Amino acid sequence: MHIQGFVTYVNLSGGFWGIQDDKGLQYAPVDPLPAAYQQEGLRVTCTALPAQVFTIFMWGTPVSIQHIEKSDKQ
Repeated sequence: MHIQGFVTYVNLSGGFWGIQDDKGLQYAPVDPLPAAYQQEGLRVTCTALPAQVFTIFMWGTPVSIQHIEKSDKQ
């Protein structure tokens, strides 16, 4: 799947960095985002695969990020 949106810090279960797309859908990466992308409000474009995992985080759809990059789109 192709996701365009922004990075957000989710303060649940110890906290983690997630991605919210431009339609309001929320995605929870199963692996932590690289440090360079752990910035509140950072615009990103990424490709991801749905992750079939159980998680303690009650936020977003679990995804495995395949590629991520900063985006200029506002």
